[in-house]
Amino acid sequence: MSPEYKGFLLLSSIKMLVVFTIVMIGVALLTLMERKVSAWMQNRRGPNRVGWAGLLQPAADGLKNIIKEETFPASANPLIFTLAPVMAFVPALLLSAVIPWAAPLPVSFDARLPLIGQVSYHGMLSMAVADLPVGFLFVLAVSSLGVYGIALAGWSSNNKYSLLGGLRASAQMISYEVAMGMSLIPILLITGNVSFARIVEAQQTGLWFVLPLFLSCFIFLVAGFAETNRLPFDLPEAESELIAGYHTEYSAMKFSMFPISEYANMATVSAMVVTLFFGGWDLPGPWSPAPGVLRTLLTGGLMFGKVLFFLFLFMWIRWTLPRFRYDQLMALGWKVMLPLAILYVMLIAVALWAVEHWLGIANPKVRMAILFALNLLVGYVVFFVLDRGLILSGSYRRIPAALPHRRTAAPGGAA
Repeated sequence: MSPEYKGFLLLSSIKMLVVFTIVMIGVALLTLMERKVSAWMQNRRGPNRVGWAGLLQPAADGLKNIIKEETFPASANPLIFTLAPVMAFVPALLLSAVIPWAAPLPVSFDARLPLIGQVSYHGMLSMAVADLPVGFLFVLAVSSLGVYGIALAGWSSNNKYSLLGGLRASAQMISYEVAMGMSLIPILLITGNVSFARIVEAQQTGLWFVLPLFLSCFIFLVAGFAETNRLPFDLPEAESELIAGYHTEYSAMKFSMFPISEYANMATVSAMVVTLFFGGWDLPGPWSPAPGVLRTLLTGGLMFGKVLFFLFLFMWIRWTLPRFRYDQLMALGWKVMLPLAILYVMLIAVALWAVEHWLGIANPKVRMAILFALNLLVGYVVFFVLDRGLILSGSYRRIPAALPHRRTAAPGGAA
């Protein structure tokens, strides 16, 4: 191998170790964050016994799962029962490799290392483990593999309740994957590229895509909640029933791999929302420093803060909203989200054609501003006209007119 190729492999290995170590530790700490956030919202204390302020609670939970006795149903399929948690865990962990976590770092060095020999690298080093040109298409393709782990976990348990949980999860994830993919087509129409690096560059020269493509961001975020099986879309786990859904028969580390994959998927969806719609690692304004170590560290910290906000949003929604009925969940995916995504793709395509060919505007910021004004109108129509008081207006306006006693106070001041 050439010295340049050796340097590329060395730096890629370092990035791989750093990113996957941070992701695994972060996923463990997300369980603590979930319990702390829920305790804060319910005005109670969270974990506070293991370590300072409960910081070692994830380590205690992991140790408990490692030493806990494993149960294995006598009628389960041994190979698939063991393989299913791995099939759910590996795709969730793999997706963090293609996210650009910070600004590229300029690297220039020559060295001679033991057992490796001469190593050289010169140029801009991407802060993604694998800077793939297929970008978010790779994420959509690999994330769809997670449904196999969940479906096979329910089927291989040879438990009817687990099978029903696996079937519900499969139908839900496949349904919302369609809307999720359609919601990203407007980004492709604007940038002409699916690479994460090119999408971040397009937002640097124009506006963050959350402004000109607000409806795409909303559809993608809702579909992300359904893809990660989080409330109000956690029907596969069926917590309100007597069993736990597709992982009813699992215990110890096999069971813990399913929650780990869920939290890893949460981190991936949050990172994708930030990268695709909120500028990624971009530092807005003229105060962004020149390319170097300082810029990479600052942008990495900004990226981490944005991702942490959306992870908090996941937990905020979980402890705020009740879950859907299953018929409501499927109707929302097929009758609302998918038609809305298709109509939005058509609208953005026509608007871009009109701006470029009819108005002749080439300035990216002006084009984004026009799309932003269009999205204000579309957002009003979708959320205030088509909604018809079902969601945004609250439960008071949904009281039937045939029940006037609910609207007025009873004699004597009693409600």
